[in-house]
Formats: sequence, structure tokens, C-alpha cells
Amino acid sequence: MNFYVRYFNQETLVKNADEAIRFLKSIPEIELDDETEDDIRAYIASPNAYPKRYKLRPKIYFIIIKTKAETMEEFKENKPSNVPPVNPQYGVSMLLQHREGWYEGTMNFKRVEMIPGTNKFRYADTRFVVCCKATCGQECYDRIVDHLKERVDSRSQFPAAKGKNFKFRYLGMWKDIEN
Repeated sequence: MNFYVRYFNQETLVKNADEAIRFLKSIPEIELDDETEDDIRAYIASPNAYPKRYKLRPKIYFIIIKTKAETMEEFKENKPSNVPPVNPQYGVSMLLQHREGWYEGTMNFKRVEMIPGTNKFRYADTRFVVCCKATCGQECYDRIVDHLKERVDSRSQFPAAKGKNFKFRYLGMWKDIEN
């Protein structure tokens, strides 16, 4: 596994955390503290396949992407085989798999809330967990979003069903009750 590191137009492909940190420290605009260095090492050692973005200042970031590419040219070809696989448990096939029953859906979204004592608003990270009847993970997602849209500020932001901020699990079949 290699790691693509980019800060604006400065980029490199490295083999480990120490090389990534050395590259970042060579850039005069970047000052890494011990906590950020530890976080970079933890990210690189983790099985997490998603890119990691580090905020330096408002609107100023550097990014680290895990890749199987051996060279920069190979990485820039952007072949799907260069990217490590994402946990298939929450992939599209599981999301659309038809399986009637009870689902537990968990969504982390940005809810707009008023700051007390002011007329200003802010986004608050909000976790919403629900059990609902559905025929697939996508329907569970749709039902959660429909429910929340009726109850929160319309400026609230909901994650994509395929993203890391929505998870679901099948709990079991429901029973129809006949009169």
C-alpha cells in the first residue's frame, strides 16, 4: 500500500507515514504538531480506505489517499484497481438488496439550529437512530430522510445513502397480522 499526499500543487507518492510527514514538513506553509503526526500515523496504519483531509487553516487543507499504485503516473491513471476496496457491507448491492422486515438505520447529518440569545444559526452534527419497516436499505434511508425533512430546518444537510454517515442493519422479518 502506498500513500498519495497533496498540498495544493505539491504532491508525492510515499510508502509510509514517516515519508509522508517528512514531505509535509518540507513545505514551509505547513506546521505539523505531535497530535497531527500521530493522527497521520494512525490513519496510515488503519484499514480505513477513505481519503483523509487535514485542515491547517480555514479553507486550507492537505490530503492523504491510500492507493495500490506504485508510481505517480499509475496513480494519476485513476484505475479502480489502485483504490483499496471499501467495506462491501454498506455497498450499493447491500443497499438495494430486497429483504422485507425491520431495519435499524443510523444517520449522522448536519442539523441547522439557532444559537440561543442570537439570531444566528449553525450546523450541529446530529446522530439519528431509528427502527423502521422497509424492503431494503435504500427504503430505510428514504424513510429516515422523509421523516427528518418534516421536523428539522430545511437547510439541514443529509448524507448520501452510500456514504459513511448512513448505516443500516437488517433486524428481522415483520409479521403480518390478519384480523
